[in-house]
Amino acid sequence: MAVLHRALCTWFICLIFLILLVLQLDERTRWSWFIVFIPMWIYDSILILYLLFNMITHCKNGHDGSLRTMKRKIWCFVCIVLKLTAQIMLCLKLENNDRSIYIPLYYVMIPIWIILAISTVDIFFTLISNRSA
Repeated sequence: MAVLHRALCTWFICLIFLILLVLQLDERTRWSWFIVFIPMWIYDSILILYLLFNMITHCKNGHDGSLRTMKRKIWCFVCIVLKLTAQIMLCLKLENNDRSIYIPLYYVMIPIWIILAISTVDIFFTLISNRSA
């Protein structure tokens, strides 16, 4: 049942974010972009807390001899932090239309590109190791 609750929570938060995004893009509201992204930041903070709790319990209990699961948790944590970085930079770019702080779009997208590149390598090695096993 916990999986169903997590899925419903994820879809609900995504729905709220998309509604706020559509309202902002249609110019029906004059909110800050930081307000529009609040549902995503709430979701990311829940994920970070969940991962930190799992890492702490993993270290306290010493579940397995290999560090593969811990490496996976650390990788997920790094991805969430990179995603948060990209969101904050995107909000800064969208907020500063008057060019007081100019951030080129390719700087905003660097964290996303890092996530995509490392995920591609990770998936490739996972497929190779599963095929040989």
